[in-house]
Amino acid sequence: MHRYRTHNCNELRPENVGETARLSGWIHRRRDHGQLVFLDLRDHYGITQCVVDIEDKSFSDVEKVRVESVVTITGQVLRRDEETINPKIPTGHIELRIDTFEIQSSADLVPLQVNSEEDAGEELRLRYRFLDLRRERIHNNIITRSNVISSIRRRMIDRGFVEFQTPILTASSPEGARDFLVPSRLHPGKFYALPQAPNNLNSLS
Repeated sequence: MHRYRTHNCNELRPENVGETARLSGWIHRRRDHGQLVFLDLRDHYGITQCVVDIEDKSFSDVEKVRVESVVTITGQVLRRDEETINPKIPTGHIELRIDTFEIQSSADLVPLQVNSEEDAGEELRLRYRFLDLRRERIHNNIITRSNVISSIRRRMIDRGFVEFQTPILTASSPEGARDFLVPSRLHPGKFYALPQAPNNLNSLS
């Protein structure tokens, strides 16, 4: 079995009931019902509900884990009861009973709720951009943008166009290597530089 996953979090279906599966992802939500704890496990592909009973050895770890912690869960795929089926997600007919629970990276209290589209304010969202990018709407925007660019590129190549990347000249920034400088024609004594890393441009996007 693969160390981190046998399936992604959007893959398990009723046909997999009875199988042993391993999933890895972020804790999206945690619901404590006393004798049972439910986790919604999220990865790039979707969400799978996982459940642990108070009698199971993993119960105390699951009960304490914070949202946005990265975990690996191994367990048996179960069919949900009729009244607990969630038709809003593709994996809504099954759940994973937690047999082994491994925390890969434990999260602190998050200042920005990833599992909610509640407006947290622009300043907070930009300060914790790495969390904001995990939110469903932003994540879907990234995927849509990637699909559009990929479609344009594929159609252009099919029509005989050739893609090439030209150098980008920008202001010099303090990095680890020596700048490759290009003198400015319109501003004597000033220089452009080839960027050493995409960090500045990525921050702007």
